[in-house]
Amino acid sequence: MQVNPVRGRLFVLTGPSGVGKGTLVQQLRQSHPDLALSISMTTRPPRPGEVEGQDYFFVGRPVFEQYRDTDQLLEWAEYAGNYYGTPRQPVEQALAAGRSILLEIELEGARQVRKTFPQGCFVFLLPPSVEELERRLRDRGKDSEAAIQKRLTRARPELAAAGEFDFQVVNAELAIALADIEQIWGLQPPTP
Repeated sequence: MQVNPVRGRLFVLTGPSGVGKGTLVQQLRQSHPDLALSISMTTRPPRPGEVEGQDYFFVGRPVFEQYRDTDQLLEWAEYAGNYYGTPRQPVEQALAAGRSILLEIELEGARQVRKTFPQGCFVFLLPPSVEELERRLRDRGKDSEAAIQKRLTRARPELAAAGEFDFQVVNAELAIALADIEQIWGLQPPTP
């Protein structure tokens, strides 16, 4: 039996909204089922099809604020009037058990996690261009025009922060970006 050389490591994937983080995480999880995925907590209501404890932990503001105020979150941020954060305990338990864990989080959260876990491996996912990012946001069909413009406005300073991270990967083609991340994190590609 081959030992996974990256067991017990913290991996962080960040980048602007619409860059393809969720799609890459889905592919990584299919190829590497032993890679744990941190589930974020949010105060926003579930969207159609989202599952409690699988997509997010959906909580009210008082519960979230209690977690925040008692240092039970690795990171948190407020976005579009809702709180989002990463519960500390599941991440620390996975690492203590020798499991690698992946956090797919926004820029501010990634900065906060780096302060707590500087030994983690932090990857910033970039679009091939701002024009392509806008096309992807529009093609998702989930957001109003105002929301798309807000996401694009927010993306510019986020893209400028890419150099703060250990690695930058351009998501021009999914298979190549996936292979790049697997190589960076030392994950063995699945055998056919």
